[in-house]
Amino acid sequence: MIEEILLEAEDKMQKAIEVMENRFLNVRAGRANPRILDKVEPLYYGVPTPLVQLATISVPEARKIVIKPFDRNSINDIEKAIFEANIGLTPNNNGETIMLVIPELTEERRKEYVKEAKTILEDSKIALRNIRQDANNTIKKSEEITEDEEKIGEKKVQDLINKYNKIAEDKFKEKENELMSI
Repeated sequence: MIEEILLEAEDKMQKAIEVMENRFLNVRAGRANPRILDKVEPLYYGVPTPLVQLATISVPEARKIVIKPFDRNSINDIEKAIFEANIGLTPNNNGETIMLVIPELTEERRKEYVKEAKTILEDSKIALRNIRQDANNTIKKSEEITEDEEKIGEKKVQDLINKYNKIAEDKFKEKENELMSI
């Protein structure tokens, strides 16, 4: 019974770490990353459509993103959607493609991104603590588990959260180093 609870808790903790990693991808590091366009949904014949369904997105250089629409008529809608998405980039339209140039990050902007990453880390730690609380509550409520097994189960859950908190901290340190390196 305890093993099932631990397996379920560990699965949820792994998913919490994956969510944190995905959120880290949206924190810009001064390099071009097509993921910053994930939230851009231009109107295509009046329907909000994800940008990846309307255009080819490529990264020809470290600080440049090129968007080539499948339908040339949608280029103005794509450009407008990028402005409205408020991602901090100005699109340059040449009639066939849209170019986004990622500016060099200032020290101040890098620190803001580190703060944003720190917030994501804290959200992940809260999620991990909630998972621990749920696992402990499940162990306590189970009538099949003796008091000794309950204590052992709670210790194993604590070991699990310590492991995943360390993983989260390590991922944050990687992101922080990436953001602060020039």
